[in-house]
Amino acid sequence: MLSPLELISVLLALTALFGWLNERFLKLPETIGVLVMGLAASLLLLGAEYVFHQVALFGNVAQIVRQIDFREAVLDGMLAFLLFAGALHVDFSALRDRAWVVAAMASIGVVLSTLLVGTGFWLLGQWLGTPLPFVWALVFGALISPTDPVAVLATLKSVQVPASLEADMSGESLFNDGIGVVVFTIVLTIATGEGHGAAGFSGAAHLLALEAFGGGAIGLAGGYLAFLAMRSIDNYSLEVLISLALVAGLYALASRLGMSGPIAVVVAGLFVGNRGPQRAMSDLTQRYLFGFWTLTDEILNAVLFLLIGLEVLVLRLDPSLGFLPFLAIPVVLLARFVSVATPLALLSRWYGFVRGTLATLTWGGLKGGISVALALSIPEGEHKSMILAATYTVVVFTIIVQGLTLRRLVQRVVL
Repeated sequence: MLSPLELISVLLALTALFGWLNERFLKLPETIGVLVMGLAASLLLLGAEYVFHQVALFGNVAQIVRQIDFREAVLDGMLAFLLFAGALHVDFSALRDRAWVVAAMASIGVVLSTLLVGTGFWLLGQWLGTPLPFVWALVFGALISPTDPVAVLATLKSVQVPASLEADMSGESLFNDGIGVVVFTIVLTIATGEGHGAAGFSGAAHLLALEAFGGGAIGLAGGYLAFLAMRSIDNYSLEVLISLALVAGLYALASRLGMSGPIAVVVAGLFVGNRGPQRAMSDLTQRYLFGFWTLTDEILNAVLFLLIGLEVLVLRLDPSLGFLPFLAIPVVLLARFVSVATPLALLSRWYGFVRGTLATLTWGGLKGGISVALALSIPEGEHKSMILAATYTVVVFTIIVQGLTLRRLVQRVVL
C-alpha cells in the first residue's frame, strides 16, 4: 500500500516519462500522446499476464491504480482547477455574442442526446442479447452526452477554427458538464430507486435551477470579490494565491450548498480572466498568473489523460459483452449529430454559422474523464460493468480517433 505522496510521485514520474517518449518519438499532441502511452502500457501488462501467468508485475501495478479513486480525483480534485484554467483564457465578449447557442447546446442538446443515446443503447442491448433496463440505458446516455471541457479545450489548442465556432465549442464544453451532472443525478436516482423527489418535472426543474443558476451566482460573487482583492494590491505571488483560494473555496462551497461547483468556477474564471487584465492586474501579474494557470492546466491534463489510459487495468472489461461497447460508438455519434443539428436549426434564423459548423461540432464532441468518473460512481450492480465498458470505449475512441483527426476535418470542411 503506497502513501499519498508515493502515489503522487509514481503518477508524476509516469506522466513525465510518457510525455518525454511521446515528444521524442510519437510526436502526438501532448495529452493524447500520454493517454496512448498509458493505454499501450496497460495493454502490454494485460498481454504479459495472459502469456506469463506467473508474472506478478500486472497485479502489482493494478493494485497501485486501484488505490487511486478516479471519481474523487476528477470530480472532487482536478476538475475545479482545470475548468478555471480553461475559462480564464476564454474571450467573454465572443462567448456573450453566442450565449443562446451555447445555452441551447448545453441544455437542449444534453437532454436530447441523453434520450437518443439511451434509446439506441437499449435497442442495441436487446438486439445483441445483452439486455439492460431502459432506465439504466438512460444512465449511460446521461453520463456520455456532455462534451468534456478538458478534452475539448486541450484539442482546441492545436486546431485553429473561426472565432464564432471556437466560442460555441469552448462555451458548450465549459457549461454542459454542470447540466449533464444534474441529468445524470436525476436518472441515476430513478434507476436505483433511492428516491423520487427529482423524478417529476418540477423536481428536476428545481434541481436544475439550483445547480445552474445558484452555481453561476456564487461564481460571479466569488469572482468579483477576488477581482476587488487583486485590484487593491500589486503583488503577483499573492494574487496567484488568491486565484487558487478562489477556485478551491468556490468549488467546495458550491458543493456544500448543493449548487454546481463546475459552473461556479467557470463563471469566476470568465470574470477574472476578462476583467482582471484590464482593471486589476499589472503586466507582471498577468504574466505570472496566466503563466501559472497555463502550466497547471497542462500538467493536470497530462496526469488526467494518463489516468484514463491506466484505468483499463482496473476496469477489466468483460469479454462476454462482445461488440456492444464498440457499437456504442456510432450510437453516441449519431445522437451527437442530432442533438447538435436541432439547436442549430432552431437558432439559424437569428445566428450565423460558418460552413462546416455541424460537422465540426459533431466530430469535436469529445468525451473524457468526467464521463469515466460518473460511470465509476454508479453503485455496484449487474449493469455497471456494461455501462463502464461502453463508457471507456467511447471515451478512448473520441479522444484518440476524433481528437487526432479533428484538425484535418476542420481544414477540409471549414477553412
